[in-house]
Amino acid sequence: MSIQTKSNRDYSAFEADLSGAILNTRLLIRLLKWMRPYWFTLTVSFVLVCVSSFFAIVLLLISSILVIDHILQREVNVIVPDFGLINLTEGLAHSTGFSQLFVACVLYAVAQLVWAVAVHYHRVTLTHAVVNGLRDLRRDLFQHLETRPASFYDNVAVGRVMTRVTNDIEALYELLRGLGSLIGEFLPFCFALVVMLRINLEMSLVLLVYLPLLAVITVIFRRYTRRLFRLVRQSVSALNQNLQENLNGLQVVQISGREDFNYRRYQRINANNLGFETRSMRHETIYTSFNENIASMAIGVILWFAGGKVLQEVITLGGLILFTRFIDMLFHPIVVLGEQINILFRAMASGERIFQALDWDESLHEPENPVTLPERLKGQIEFRNLEFAYREEPVLKGVSLTIQPGENLAIVGTTGSGKSTLIRLLNRFYDVPDGCIFLDGIDINDIRSKDLRQRIGVVLQDFHIFSGSIHDNITLGDSSLTRATVIAASQYVNADQFIEALPDGYDTQLSERGQNLSQGQRQLLAFARVLAANPEILVLDEATANIDTESELLIQDAMEVLTTTRTSIIIAHRLQTIQNSDRVLVLDHGRIAELGTHDELLQAKGIYHTLHNFQFRQDSIDSDSR
Repeated sequence: MSIQTKSNRDYSAFEADLSGAILNTRLLIRLLKWMRPYWFTLTVSFVLVCVSSFFAIVLLLISSILVIDHILQREVNVIVPDFGLINLTEGLAHSTGFSQLFVACVLYAVAQLVWAVAVHYHRVTLTHAVVNGLRDLRRDLFQHLETRPASFYDNVAVGRVMTRVTNDIEALYELLRGLGSLIGEFLPFCFALVVMLRINLEMSLVLLVYLPLLAVITVIFRRYTRRLFRLVRQSVSALNQNLQENLNGLQVVQISGREDFNYRRYQRINANNLGFETRSMRHETIYTSFNENIASMAIGVILWFAGGKVLQEVITLGGLILFTRFIDMLFHPIVVLGEQINILFRAMASGERIFQALDWDESLHEPENPVTLPERLKGQIEFRNLEFAYREEPVLKGVSLTIQPGENLAIVGTTGSGKSTLIRLLNRFYDVPDGCIFLDGIDINDIRSKDLRQRIGVVLQDFHIFSGSIHDNITLGDSSLTRATVIAASQYVNADQFIEALPDGYDTQLSERGQNLSQGQRQLLAFARVLAANPEILVLDEATANIDTESELLIQDAMEVLTTTRTSIIIAHRLQTIQNSDRVLVLDHGRIAELGTHDELLQAKGIYHTLHNFQFRQDSIDSDSR
């Protein structure tokens, strides 16, 4: 039976399949799932924006209709709706003895204060709801990406995945904040439009003629820049991918002297991004300037048209001033919408990318009715006619093997022979067909992958250190592991010597990737981590490949004790480390070429004999050169 990880999935769609719509209603509806827990806060924010919009109109009415027309001009036939401001001013002036002008100024100050407070808390509550909702979305996205199988990351660059969790989430923040701001702009627009129609229908229609013009310009701008803003996002993603790749391989870059080459390559990608960003800013600036000029032209038209109406006493002077002030309320939302076009495009594209990642359902097949494993396994492992291919070319071809409980099996072979693949399949990093791998007679496909991996301890050649203390790196967040267990495990593998020599011992904070530890110390820490978990099966994948002789001796002492109490699989190029193994498996091009003890394979004079003699001669040459 065989299986291939390559499927019909189009991984390029993970980056490129974007519609570029300015407002994707389906996306916004999906976003409501994460905003729903904060509906009360959003409701409060909406009420506050309604309050601020109302008082924005009140402020204009006080300064124009109340003060200019009623108090200064003493107009008695004011046709503009004043929301009872005139009667309120007259009543307060009569009851307090203050002048109407003084009362009007006090009302203006109160209205200004209420408006400012409402605007402030509208922004605060809106931001609070948006930040919390996107925090939950980022958490769910991170959790989803953590559970994607190895085959997913074989085909998708990590830098592009990181862009979704960082830049794209931030773009959604700008989207939701922008939509909240637009609501705050368009509510005063609606209030102003109602009042304008009440003042003078003709002048209102003159102004409304400009709105279709602005709408047409906005549509043209959106269509022209649709592809451009998508290219901006893709160029940012390419920048992140290149940066992540170079920083991860920084030591190789410095050793090989590639700094200038990598700098020139990054400069080309950066220049490409700069070109797209510059073009987008240039178009946005032209669009904004055009809108502002349209608003200025509208003011000029109103002053000319309404001036005659004032002289004819059709409208009041305060009504004219109110009209000119309303122009800003009428046109500013359109200008703001134009300024938000860039953000909306980027945010919608980012939202599509985020949900594309969330909808990516590639995963390991978990059993519907998983087997409950006993408290301790015996540790028998069986491979039955196992075949596997990452893509088209098979890596494992009909591998059949039984590893007995407590047995120490070594696996050797040339690069690409399938050694590490065998271990990855045992840990279910990839799906395998039913009936191919068994643990104590149980098909591993009937075991939850999480339960399976808790029973298999793996020490890799490239041991990963997380930021945090040494104690945290050994327990990996497992609260059941006590301090005493951590110390005992460290002592068992000879890691306690260097740990206790550190300034803070087990509480010593490790830098990124454990750069303040030597390679040998990191490997000893890896052994302590695995031993503290106390798995029934131990896998060492080139665990002693890149360490010094002194550390290797310490590790070999620990290995000798560890492998006598549990089933062990040791993958090694250095054959000296496996001579005491119970059996040695030789893989060649994905097939079992030889299987037996160290002495049996040497006597057979096959592949193992050739590898052993070659390595022995190489070690002698290295020793003589030193």
